[in-house]
Amino acid sequence: MPPRVSASALKTLVALPLFAALAATAQAAGGHEAAASLKSFIGLPVTNSILTSWVITLAIIAFVRISVGTPKLIPGRGQSVFESALTGLRDLYEPIVGKKAMPMAFPLLVTLFIFIVLHNWSGLLPFVGTVGWGHAVDGHFHVNTPLIRPHTSELNGTIALALVSFGAWFVIVMRYAGPGLLIKDLFGNKSDKSELAPAMYWGLSLVFIVVGVIEVVSIFIRPVTLSMRLFGNVFGGENLLHAMHFLPPFYFLELLVGFVQGLVFTLLSAVYIGLICNHGDDHGHDDDHGHAKEAAH
Repeated sequence: MPPRVSASALKTLVALPLFAALAATAQAAGGHEAAASLKSFIGLPVTNSILTSWVITLAIIAFVRISVGTPKLIPGRGQSVFESALTGLRDLYEPIVGKKAMPMAFPLLVTLFIFIVLHNWSGLLPFVGTVGWGHAVDGHFHVNTPLIRPHTSELNGTIALALVSFGAWFVIVMRYAGPGLLIKDLFGNKSDKSELAPAMYWGLSLVFIVVGVIEVVSIFIRPVTLSMRLFGNVFGGENLLHAMHFLPPFYFLELLVGFVQGLVFTLLSAVYIGLICNHGDDHGHDDDHGHAKEAAH
């Protein structure tokens, strides 16, 4: 992996988890608090999942800094391990995003993937969700307000991650495609004018405008679908583990689900970017061929 790409990804891996945690904190402070708020216990408008996000974010930052240190042209052992993992993820995302937008999109995607997977798996650690404040019933203590829970098991956290993804999508699309290509891709007539009668062509133009309006609505719904999908799977996994009394097969299932959900979230984010930016790469490729044909003639 080129050193510049690796350094950029590693820096984002350190910075973006902290940004997501702060975004979730701001979301909770703005009035949307889960039932398991710690405000009455620690005096801050945060939830137990946000507290977990702070702890794991600091752990990620410390682990990356200790393992990698300052990225070097000739990598050490820790940097080599990270670069091998980043190379595999880059090979996964690049065909989807496109080479043009990849340098800017890759650090975001790989950081979201690691952040989400680690938080999904944090729910499988001992004492997560089972230690906190509660009451005794028939001689057994029941936890009403756990001290810590996975960041992705609360809607504040998943909404924050979805908004980070949506904001990055807008910035990357504006940077590498531009508003003109975005409007053309959404509302433009994709048919060939030379092969259709004028009435048919302009009739299709109206159809594509209506389809574009529907697409705009779907774009603004994406943060909702991204956040609800992640939240629903993690929250459901918590309930499944409790219902199955933490049997080992279900731990393995939740390990798999936690990994897949992180992958699904980032792959969808990559697809949203690639639908515009990679399409732009195709246009550029076609234009180059068109110019080459004109030059040949």
